[in-house]
Amino acid sequence: MHFKDPYIEICIEGASSVFRGLTQQEKEELDQHHTVSTFRKGQTIIGENSKPRGITCLVSGKAKLCKIGAGNREQIIKLIRPQNFISYRSLFSDNSFPFNVVALEESAVVVFEKHAMSRMLRQNGELAVRFIKAVSEDLVFTYNRLVSLTQKHVRGRVAESILLIMETYGLAADGKTLKAMLSREDIAHLSNMTTSNAIRTLSGFASEHVIELDGRKILVIDQKKLEAISESGQ
Repeated sequence: MHFKDPYIEICIEGASSVFRGLTQQEKEELDQHHTVSTFRKGQTIIGENSKPRGITCLVSGKAKLCKIGAGNREQIIKLIRPQNFISYRSLFSDNSFPFNVVALEESAVVVFEKHAMSRMLRQNGELAVRFIKAVSEDLVFTYNRLVSLTQKHVRGRVAESILLIMETYGLAADGKTLKAMLSREDIAHLSNMTTSNAIRTLSGFASEHVIELDGRKILVIDQKKLEAISESGQ
């Protein structure tokens, strides 16, 4: 099928897309009921307490799902990569969105309109099950992160964050450099600690030859050691 917007194909035909297996008619309906928006680094894609217009798909760039807590401190809940869907809950609830989604670099998103999606879910039971599965997997991920952030020590949390960045965005062609260059502040917010603690811990890992630091670039030198630190939590 030829989509009128190339971004649509990324969301619908992607290998991990919940939309895989849709009929031609269903694909055409999605093609007709969507909007595309672009965002600069640091711009809010979806704001906390907003009412999402539908389900959002990141088609290019990188983003973070985060929340401002006590003392105006940010906590990054999840990193978002292309073909990831955001705001599933808007399809099943009229509640406001409880988080912020912020672009980590220049990014583009597709928003599939809520009324079209709701109608499609009522008509396509298999699609509805895939959405429920996706929501369930997000909940399991969040619960596991909650345990890690509250029980692991500083080193364990930073090690887990590096591995999470690697799992989400992958490595460069050298097989060592993380493809995402997060600021030290973002790594701290991902690890539930102050920026100074994150910087000290990263420097410690570098001195132990677990990682290398090249400006904002992080190179994973000893993945097994990093995994062991994350697993032990200290």
